[in-house]
Amino acid sequence: MKAKKSITKKLFVITTAIFTIFIVGTLIIQSLFFEKFYTYKKQHEAQSILKDFKQSYISAKDEESMINVLYNFEGEQNYTIFIVDDIGNLKFVGNSRNDRKEEMLQTKLGHEILMQFDNNNLLPYIKSSKEIQTYMLEKMSIKRKSVLAATYVPEKREYVFLVISLQPVNEAIEVIKEFYIYFFIGAVILIIILSFIYSNMITKPLIEINKTASKMAKLEFNEKCVVKRDDEIGNLADTLNFLSQNLYNSLTSLREANHKLEKDIDKERKVKKMTKEFIAAVSHELKTPINIIEGYAEVLKDDIVKGEEKTSYLDIIIDESKKMASLVSDMLYLSSLESGNFKLTKEEFYIDDLIKTTSKKFSTILKDKKINLKINLIDNIKVYADWNRIEQVITNYLTNAIRHTEVEGNIQVNMIESEDDIGVEVINTGSPIPEEELKNIWDKFYKIDKSRNRSLGGTGIGLAIVKNIIMLHEGNYGVENVDNGVKFYFALKKNMKLPTLSK
Repeated sequence: MKAKKSITKKLFVITTAIFTIFIVGTLIIQSLFFEKFYTYKKQHEAQSILKDFKQSYISAKDEESMINVLYNFEGEQNYTIFIVDDIGNLKFVGNSRNDRKEEMLQTKLGHEILMQFDNNNLLPYIKSSKEIQTYMLEKMSIKRKSVLAATYVPEKREYVFLVISLQPVNEAIEVIKEFYIYFFIGAVILIIILSFIYSNMITKPLIEINKTASKMAKLEFNEKCVVKRDDEIGNLADTLNFLSQNLYNSLTSLREANHKLEKDIDKERKVKKMTKEFIAAVSHELKTPINIIEGYAEVLKDDIVKGEEKTSYLDIIIDESKKMASLVSDMLYLSSLESGNFKLTKEEFYIDDLIKTTSKKFSTILKDKKINLKINLIDNIKVYADWNRIEQVITNYLTNAIRHTEVEGNIQVNMIESEDDIGVEVINTGSPIPEEELKNIWDKFYKIDKSRNRSLGGTGIGLAIVKNIIMLHEGNYGVENVDNGVKFYFALKKNMKLPTLSK
């Protein structure tokens, strides 16, 4: 069995490591980076001073102004400015403080700098560079290490050099202080980060365990406590996970059984409701023709009517029987469509030809009702569909339109073409459909006329059949109110478009 690691030992090792790293790191950083930091600080200072000086120097318009800028800029600072003309002659030496000996030393230093730059061919490089360049000066007459910053002023056609000594102790102390400020800020940040990590190592698993336990208290057992440790905390997390998993499995099984039971009960309720609605709708639809047949049959049985009137009664009985047969046939057909087992017999055909053929069948009805039919077709549009089923859709739309169009009204059949689809719309004048009814008219046995007035005809199945046929063709269908009427439409995928032949 693997030995467990003690939390106390972990705390001791981590704490010791943090302070050891801190102390060793301090010594290493001081020995490795102080000199580099000090030098970088001076180089950056030289660049900054020279940049400010260059801006002031360029703004000077005459020689007197330039001299004033030079002396005012140097002041009491521990740096020296040299001005060299475009051909390499030393033009100005600063920071002599009217001391002849100091002026000679500075002039000598200026010539030494020019000689070094000339020997190393650096003046052309400084002249072409847009940035201020910095160099280290060693083995000069000043016998101390210095930083030199150099730039070219094209407006004056002059080079400007700025020399800063690295020697002054007090200046070095100030730099050291600044260095240690940055260093200790970094050290504090590092300690905070390490302490945060250290604290997380101890408290994070405890928080995770508490979180899991809280969820278990709320009967939420699917939460896992992820703690990868070999100590007492890790063992506690594993035990809690084992308990949580067992409870979760038991609760899941119970929930699944309960959910299945609820689904079964809900399904049974829906079946009962659908059966009840279907029986009520069919009974209502069959009741009227049965009553009519029964009434007329009793009259004929009693031999009350004779001759032509008797023939008329028989015609009414036959007509109502046909309506009943049609209703039963439509119900069986709709049931077949809704079952999902209905197979379409698809073929390529011109849908404009189908519309023309179907529309001609209604010529007599349209003439009797004095309805004006206008057809706007697009020639030679091929679709891949079931001819008979799409004919049934168009027939239902036209029948529905004629039924709800007033005498001397108008019906319009349009074909609408898009990139991939061909749409057919049937628009009839008449009363609009209430907006709240639009989504319901596709349901079987649904009628806007709640009284189910037989004078309007229809069984309430036609549009339900249309919906299922178009869905089997993976097309679109719909209805919307338009100005002074209603528009029914459907759309199918185009197969191809052929060029119109001249006649």
